[in-house]
Amino acid sequence: GKSLLALECRQQGDRWRPFFQQQVIGATTEDLGDEPLPAEELEYFDPDNRACARLQFWLDRPDDWSRKVRHVHISGWCLAAYGEPVTAVRARLGGKQFQATYGITRPDIALAFEQHPGALRSGFSLDVVVPRLPTTLILEAGDAQGRWEPFFEQRVHGPLFWPEKDEVSEAVGNYRAWVRLYDRLTPADRAAIRAHLAQFQEQPLFSILLPVYNTNPKWLEHAIESVRAQLYPRWELCVVDDASTDPRIWKLIERSAGQDSRIKIRKRAQNGHICATSNDALQMATGDFIALLDHDDELTPTALYFAALELNRDPQLQLLYSDEDKLDRHGHRCDPYFKPDWNPDLFTSQNYISHLSIYRSELIRAAGGFRVGFEGSQDYDLTLRCVERIEASQIRHIPRVLYHWRIAEQSTATFAAAKPYAHEAAIKAMQEHLDRLQIAGSAGPDYGDYLRVKYLRRNNAPLVSLVIPTRDRAAFLRPCLESILAKTEYPNYEIVVVDNDSSEAETLDYFASLKGDQRVRICRVPGAFNYSKLNNFGVGQARGSLIALLNNDLEVMNGGWLEEMVSHGLRPEIGAVGARLWYPDKTMQHGGVILGAGGVAGHAHAGLRNEHGYFARAHLIQNFSAVTAACMLVRKALYLELGGLDEEHLPVAFNDVDFCLRLQEKGFRILWTPHSELYHHESASRGFEDTASKQKRFLAEVDYMNQKWGHALEADPCYNPNLSLGQKLFTLAFPPRVSKPWSAT
Repeated sequence: GKSLLALECRQQGDRWRPFFQQQVIGATTEDLGDEPLPAEELEYFDPDNRACARLQFWLDRPDDWSRKVRHVHISGWCLAAYGEPVTAVRARLGGKQFQATYGITRPDIALAFEQHPGALRSGFSLDVVVPRLPTTLILEAGDAQGRWEPFFEQRVHGPLFWPEKDEVSEAVGNYRAWVRLYDRLTPADRAAIRAHLAQFQEQPLFSILLPVYNTNPKWLEHAIESVRAQLYPRWELCVVDDASTDPRIWKLIERSAGQDSRIKIRKRAQNGHICATSNDALQMATGDFIALLDHDDELTPTALYFAALELNRDPQLQLLYSDEDKLDRHGHRCDPYFKPDWNPDLFTSQNYISHLSIYRSELIRAAGGFRVGFEGSQDYDLTLRCVERIEASQIRHIPRVLYHWRIAEQSTATFAAAKPYAHEAAIKAMQEHLDRLQIAGSAGPDYGDYLRVKYLRRNNAPLVSLVIPTRDRAAFLRPCLESILAKTEYPNYEIVVVDNDSSEAETLDYFASLKGDQRVRICRVPGAFNYSKLNNFGVGQARGSLIALLNNDLEVMNGGWLEEMVSHGLRPEIGAVGARLWYPDKTMQHGGVILGAGGVAGHAHAGLRNEHGYFARAHLIQNFSAVTAACMLVRKALYLELGGLDEEHLPVAFNDVDFCLRLQEKGFRILWTPHSELYHHESASRGFEDTASKQKRFLAEVDYMNQKWGHALEADPCYNPNLSLGQKLFTLAFPPRVSKPWSAT
């Protein structure tokens, strides 16, 4: 029946204090039937307790049900002690049903219930919306027959009104709630920031360029006032009117200049468009740094404070940029873009730096300012010419929303097609960038309104050795090899199959059939499965100067897959190249690796089907901190220099992540390309972590990664601390992993 479970902690004086209470539902003896529990169940359930519940569960989140919230995120695990196994979990609340994601891997639970076949994939996660009136939340477990059984209930009560100081702990996708919780300044914050500013040794002058042409006077006034509202006081605003035909514009500009001596103004006699007008504003600037502001956008009050803070931390910085969001037609903040740190290959695909960007004045002038003829992508062209002159270490990303981009008609904040000439200018700017750096490549359009750079091989096609570990499962290996041999357009490759004790007749017969193909070699490696060791052995047998590590359960989708990977793998700055992998049902399996996701690392955009991903990142060439060795290309000399994959500490899991991090320590970039595509029947040959020994080994690998790379796992430069590391990547983090720097003063 129903009981109240109370957890208590003992304080001094042997006083007990409750810290958690929960209504739980247990099974009666009648529910259990007359059949005895199987012996293997008795090993981990109390043999004297015939009333043990059929459904075992635990809730990780939430840990406090007393808060009145609108959205609740629930995660935990649930399994059946006996009878029909659990195949699904759902919540019922206020007449509505919320389906959970069930089957999440839980090695910790698998170890606790070693003999239970369903323990490994017993995790679940779901989000529910709480109605305003008191309601009972019921969690239910379902089986393969469609039968549902309750295992948990809780009385919940959403707020009658959304309070100003919201107690929301989870509001997945709710940016307004996120802003209220984590991105609002209190009077105390403002006072602390001003006190912090007084301690800055460096007090640079920021010149903000504001070219204006026939903007809505209301939005122009908001733009100017957002500068005047800066908590950092050392700025000048350089406003140039590009011969606006609306007489209200110049009157507003003159009035603003009369109110603040830091505002400089100029009116052009004739319209010259954005580049000429921006250059006029640049001529007026006397600051140490140049910031760019569009005439209908707004800065946050902390924009220049955070920029000055970074310059005090590192005075050698040349270029700074921040996260951004948009203002809808009602002035509400929406659509935030939480960006990665400097990501050179993503920048060749999209101008993700955009707003807010701040340049050292000497740099922007040395680069030649804004170039007429690149209107619509003048900032992109400018940034490309600037980054050619500086080191990556002199570029700083500020993971804060410091710029509000207004959505208006004919604005690229609404849709890029509003200014088609901007896309053409971006392609032109990128091609000239490649030409200036003498990089053999061509710039062209890519997914949507983005770019793609195709890198060209200057020499003959080097030999690529495709290293494929396997053990039996010819049903997977055969289509893998046949798809490679039939579809690969790259002309010069060999296949090195590393056989780890295959014994099935079908597999051995297939090996025998391959003896006549000069492109395929079979190498035998006996012993326990060690993925790192098998690959290292295969690389030792490889004749090629390039190595492609491949799983035996892949199938090639496009003929140019290897050519694409080789074109990037030959670039001297690239250490490893990963591909886009799909499940057979055409949902994405691998779109790069995010450090810290799920504890150590997780795949970006896993599960996407037709969606474009976070700001199209599921479709664009870019840098990640790691890619999966299920399909990874690397130069053989570099692989050997690093000692290959870690056989001792990482025999199965995370060896690819560790290898990529070691490459980055050497100064190489990791690249992922969506233009090399393969199907992946993940873990089809090796199977899942479904035994106690496998689970203990996996947890040991997790522990090793956390000890060795703990700091790196906490702050992936290719991700963003404002985004979640939970089950749903590229959603808002509640709370974000950033602090208030003024709080430490």
